[in-house]
Amino acid sequence: MSIQLQCLGGGKMGEAIVRGLLSSGWAQAGEILVVEALPARREELRQIFPGLKVGENLESGIDLLLAIKPQDVKGALEAEVQIPRLLSIAAGVRIEVLQSLLQPECRVLRAMPNTPALLGVGMAGVVAGSGVSEDDLSWAKRILAAVGKVVVVEEELLDAVTGVSGSGPAYLFLVAEAMIAAGVEAGLEPEVADILTRQTLLGSAMLLAQGEDPPEQLRENVTSPGGTTAEALRVFEERGLLDIFREAILAATERSKELGG
Repeated sequence: MSIQLQCLGGGKMGEAIVRGLLSSGWAQAGEILVVEALPARREELRQIFPGLKVGENLESGIDLLLAIKPQDVKGALEAEVQIPRLLSIAAGVRIEVLQSLLQPECRVLRAMPNTPALLGVGMAGVVAGSGVSEDDLSWAKRILAAVGKVVVVEEELLDAVTGVSGSGPAYLFLVAEAMIAAGVEAGLEPEVADILTRQTLLGSAMLLAQGEDPPEQLRENVTSPGGTTAEALRVFEERGLLDIFREAILAATERSKELGG
């Protein structure tokens, strides 16, 4: 059984994508090689995915998913290994940097997924480098689609993707923290406030994702004039919540640009 893909990095995101590729039928366990530096993690991956090929070194002639920390990229790609095409999810490492570390003929793509990929409901933006064909782009999209949805963007917009969806889960988690804390202050037991918040956010996200109505309409649907929701929204508007979100996302976008050099 020949190897169809090697994944450099067996961390949580690498594991999530491997899991998605196997469960979707993109490949069988014996057709994926995970290259992982830590012996304990290599053994753990073998236990999680029976039949998966796990090793310490990259192999020549096999497409590569780069799923390691940005600071480790340069050292990891300095070895003389022939890579036909590469899909990188290393945050902030730009295509020109990746291409400078590889053979000129390697076709390079770059993506920014987010942590819901761990549950198969992630969101990713993908960028194609020079020399990348439609077939190469489809290849990258199929890999990312195994753990969620994918959009194609220009590289200069990947920082905005990072600001909206890459960092986005943290914004929602912060809202959840605030809702739970406010519920407790209003008299709820912590476990009650917790489940109310979790299920409310889950259901609301499903309405947004699975329905056709825009978020503005969904908001209006639960806002009766002079009611409780209207009162809460009044406070948000008076405190400038929309401006806060806008400034936060633009700040995250700018920071992504700074980290990418």
